[in-house]
Amino acid sequence: MRKKRKSDDGGFNIWRSYSDMMAGVLLLFVLIMCVTLFQAQKNYDDSIRERDQRLAMKEEYTSELQVQDEQLEEQRARLSELEATLQEQQATLDEQAATLEAQSAKLDEQAATLKNQKKKLTAQQTALDEKTDLLAAQQQKIDNIIGVKAEVIESLKNEFKQNNVNVNIDTQSGAMTLESNVMFAVNEAELTEEGKAVLSSVLPIYCTVLLQEEHLTYLAEIIIDGYTDTDGDYNYNLELSQQRSLAVAQYLLEIAPQFLSEEDTAKLEEHLTVNGHSMSNPILDAQGNVDKDASRRVEVKFRLKDEEMIQELNSILTQTNE
Repeated sequence: MRKKRKSDDGGFNIWRSYSDMMAGVLLLFVLIMCVTLFQAQKNYDDSIRERDQRLAMKEEYTSELQVQDEQLEEQRARLSELEATLQEQQATLDEQAATLEAQSAKLDEQAATLKNQKKKLTAQQTALDEKTDLLAAQQQKIDNIIGVKAEVIESLKNEFKQNNVNVNIDTQSGAMTLESNVMFAVNEAELTEEGKAVLSSVLPIYCTVLLQEEHLTYLAEIIIDGYTDTDGDYNYNLELSQQRSLAVAQYLLEIAPQFLSEEDTAKLEEHLTVNGHSMSNPILDAQGNVDKDASRRVEVKFRLKDEEMIQELNSILTQTNE
């Protein structure tokens, strides 16, 4: 076996040590490179992740910005609409302001007119109050005039009642109806004794009431009307009705001095009127047929001074309208 030399072992060891050292350096370099690469990879991954995060944030911001832009556009559109609306409203307000100004001027004018009208109304109210007072007084006069006929009829009814004389007095016209069958024979115009007795009991009362001073002022006529039934000739019945009413009037004037003074008798003659109506104005029964007995009659009635009353009423109304 060959023995190694000492110098050969020393050289080998040196190279071996150098080799170990270089291997260690290489290993250290590799480790450093690994660490560096690892750190670089980590940094790279971190930068990538950071980049991705930034990109994600950018996209998010971009999306938000787009939404905000859209919202801004919508708001701009709304603002444009609002501006247009405001312009329209401003134009309307300007128009209304002009209208209000015109109305204000018109109201001022109307206020002045109302002030003048108020003065006129005050004056008219004063005049109206005066006319109202005058009208009340004139109304009293009218009531007095209109009430005369009713007062006369009421006086007649009361007077007959007080004298216990039963007679038919029409409440509207004041006419007193006397049956011809009682006062006259058939086709005769001469009063019967029974007829004279009836006339003596009713005519004095009737005429006395009418000739009273408060009634005489308005009295125009005391009328005696004769009527027949519908049988026979019109002319014959006309003559008969005239004769009968005349017979009643003549008997009234014959007995007048018994219940009237000479002055009142003259007034009676002045107002007495006689008429014959033949078969006109017949009395009808409930079935509408002619009641011949009732149609043969003599009516004593009165007429007030209608024309004078109307003239007085017209005078009152004329004064009211002035």
